[in-house]
Order: sequence, then structure tokens, then C-alpha cells
Amino acid sequence: MPPKELPLRDIHIPEAIGLWPPAIGWWILAVLIPLLLFLSYKLYKRITRKTALKSVKKQIKSLKTNQELNEQQKLIELSSLMRRTAVSIFPREDVASLTGEVWLDFLDNNLPNTSFKTETGQLLINAAYRKAPNLNELMALFSLCENWINQQKEPK
Repeated sequence: MPPKELPLRDIHIPEAIGLWPPAIGWWILAVLIPLLLFLSYKLYKRITRKTALKSVKKQIKSLKTNQELNEQQKLIELSSLMRRTAVSIFPREDVASLTGEVWLDFLDNNLPNTSFKTETGQLLINAAYRKAPNLNELMALFSLCENWINQQKEPK
């Protein structure tokens, strides 16, 4: 048979692959990427929270044993450290503006008893305005603050 008489059809080019529905790999990526971002964020928050609490515990210990500072300076440093700690582990807008009795109420909300409402806790809000506390008052405040920091386990 001559080539022109053969029953052959012309070459057909397949249709272009459509964009919808996506292949299974795209569906998996669409689920995994947000999931990984969310888990990374949670892990970051957990690690930084633990690091902040560890760092504060070390700073309180070194502040307590620091011989170069007098009782008044230690009290002011402890008050500042407690504020920085609260701002680092709680939402800034909830903590940064607290002063006076409201600040002590916030600290007491995270303890089983209202220890910061006592005379010992009052040292934190009037640290810069009163005479230097005696060593017993200061050590009681240090233990109260350490107790508060040890209670901070779960993210708020």
C-alpha cells in the first residue's frame, strides 16, 4: 500500500493540564505549612518563656547574695525585676500599666493566697519612697517573689 492510502490519523496533542483540582502534593503542603508555622510559634513561645523564668531565678539569686548593694538598692532592683518578669511572660497590654494596689492584686491573682497584700508585699510598690527595709523584711520579700516566679508554669 502506498503511504498516502494508509489509514493513519494525524498526531493529536493532549490538552494542557488544568490548575484545578490540584494534585495531592499541593493539598498536603496546604495543610502542613500552616500547621508547621503554628507549632513553631508555640514552641518558640514555650522556649522563651522557660528561658525568661530561668533567667529571672538566676537574677534573683545573684541579687539576693550581692554584697555591693545595700538593702534599699536591692529592693528597687527586685521591684524592677518583678515588673520585667511580668511583662515578659504575660501580655504587655495587661501588665505594663499596672501600679500600686492593682499591681499587687495582679501578683496575688497568680498565687493561692494574697501574700502581696501584706506589709511584705507593700514593699514593692513603695520601694523608692521609703527608708531602707531591714534584712528580715527584704528576705521575706525575696522568698515571696521567688514563690511567685515558681508558680508561673503554664502560659497565660
